Amino acid sequence: MDKSSVNWSGAIPALVTPFDANGAIDERGFVENIQVCIANGVGALVPSGCTGEFWALTSAERVRLFQLTVEAAGGRVPVIASTGAVTTQEVIALSTAARDLGCDGIMVLPPFFVRPTADDLVAHYQAISDAVKLPMMLYNIPNTGNPLSPELVARLAEIDTVVAIKESSLDFVNLYRTMRLVGDQLHVFCGPATLYGVPALLMGAPGIIDTIPNYWGSGAVAMFRAATTGDLPSARALQAEALALKDMLNAKGRNQYAAIKALMNILGLPGGQPRLPLRSLTPQQVEELAADAAAIGLPVRTRRAAAE
Repeated sequence: MDKSSVNWSGAIPALVTPFDANGAIDERGFVENIQVCIANGVGALVPSGCTGEFWALTSAERVRLFQLTVEAAGGRVPVIASTGAVTTQEVIALSTAARDLGCDGIMVLPPFFVRPTADDLVAHYQAISDAVKLPMMLYNIPNTGNPLSPELVARLAEIDTVVAIKESSLDFVNLYRTMRLVGDQLHVFCGPATLYGVPALLMGAPGIIDTIPNYWGSGAVAMFRAATTGDLPSARALQAEALALKDMLNAKGRNQYAAIKALMNILGLPGGQPRLPLRSLTPQQVEELAADAAAIGLPVRTRRAAAE
């Protein structure tokens, strides 16, 4: 396999997982968000990723999200299940379940907390590839403590089922060096689309995989299309808007994940609530966020969070 084996491209949401006030998954809200994303024109769906609070989900819950996503997508867009975990055995189990449910691929971040060597990581991904035999996207994100350097990605690109990488190092130079080293073999997607999605697309990234299509779906799709069709004035303006949205979410001491969900609720979308240890924004914080959203022209039409 290589990047020609898959048709992954576009503005792709790392789907949120809405929870109710008791911490249960709001399945109806999850499916509703998928339908909204598809209607907005996204290119694929990624359930159970960082935005989906995978660290707060049981393995059974993650598999349930894979099932709901495949059923809701109905073959209209690819489903790339985020199956990263600390142990190789758990990744294989989650990835096998994703494959058997009909997912089109898997996205696997490196183990976190533990510090494997480069050779350990190559063996980890090789074992997943051998066991699952489904197109695999690597996921480079600083939170793991185990970065996938461009040189390590070049080694991983030789593994048969590795066809893509989501590059979320927050370092455009790192993304570009990865493109230079493996761009002929792998699709190199941009993770921090709010920071430099347009520059990445102009340099040849096939798409963006980020939180923003959950709460700014039409804008994220428009940004992708403007950049890839050569409408640079529109692309620049949309990139500036995306950055303003990110800055707003992270302002005033807000937790990013809780703020994303609160913003979705403010916009009438099914954001729900986060799961502990992340707490929902306070009523005052929600009021401030709603005022900030209205001030930059977002269509505020507040929706109650699930079972609030």
